[in-house]
Amino acid sequence: MNILFSVTNRIYIFLVLSTVLYSTQTFAQDPEFSQFYANPIYTNPAFAGSSTVGRIVTNARSQWPNIAGSLRTVSASYDEHYDVINGGIGIMAVADEAGSGLLQSFSLKGVYSYQIVITRHLTMRAAIEASINQKSINFGKLTFSDMIVLQQGFVTATQEKSPDPNVYYANFAAGAVLYSSRFYAGFAAHNLTEPNQAFYQTDKNDPKSIIPIRYTAHAGLVIPLVQGSAKNESNLWPNILYMQQRQYAQLNLGVYYNKGFFVVGAYYRQTTGNSDCMIALIGIRKDKLRIGYSYDRTFSSARYGAPDSHEISLAFELRKHTPKKTIRAIKCPEF
Repeated sequence: MNILFSVTNRIYIFLVLSTVLYSTQTFAQDPEFSQFYANPIYTNPAFAGSSTVGRIVTNARSQWPNIAGSLRTVSASYDEHYDVINGGIGIMAVADEAGSGLLQSFSLKGVYSYQIVITRHLTMRAAIEASINQKSINFGKLTFSDMIVLQQGFVTATQEKSPDPNVYYANFAAGAVLYSSRFYAGFAAHNLTEPNQAFYQTDKNDPKSIIPIRYTAHAGLVIPLVQGSAKNESNLWPNILYMQQRQYAQLNLGVYYNKGFFVVGAYYRQTTGNSDCMIALIGIRKDKLRIGYSYDRTFSSARYGAPDSHEISLAFELRKHTPKKTIRAIKCPEF
């Protein structure tokens, strides 16, 4: 029996909603963040070292909290540019949980990006990423039909075969971003070796256990509206992101606006065959600190059981100094 469809009713509900959103089959897919512009290395490893200073970025997402055992994802990264290697180094940890701890994943990533100066105003960064990944399942918390005794409930032991409690695998990604002081555009490919994450040895050749390559294309602009001091300036920051993972596609399109230190924005997300959600953003961006909160309002047919999701981002610059001429920083996405 496929273990994904043999869990408690709460996980069953979650899988039904996932099916509504994506397709009638369940395939392995990567976690995602609505604030993709505030989680740059996760979106594209080429963003590593794209700031003039070292920075710490953290993101936390709660997807469909109305459902018990819903998805929770947390990421944390550090990156900085180093002149001696003419590029950036980044590290990132990502943890994901579904089903109140029934299914957990953890990955530790290392990134190197190389800066290529094309013209006086145009720069490219190309990057590679390697990661070590772990997935674990708590088989003792799962319930199966053969455990049921009428009028008594789940009282007997299951005859289902126990899976491996942990799965380990390596993964790789690559990306590039082209940018000036006013725009950026990039492309990334994750899961380059399409690793297998099956808990049963007999499923190692099952295509549903493969993590397919995820392709990402993204672009953004900064449009100055009012110039002046940091307290008075205002800008528009339109962003677009397109992702494709096997037959599933997603488009994020929107803009955020800053007036001095304050930020507001709105995004629309379209998935394959569904108008997925609208995303509202509020935030603060100061010299060394950026904080953002976003709220997803579901539009698809899953909205009755999973009406919303929440996400928080935090970025902190470790120090401020006069940027060296060898560093070509990316101004957008800056939030």
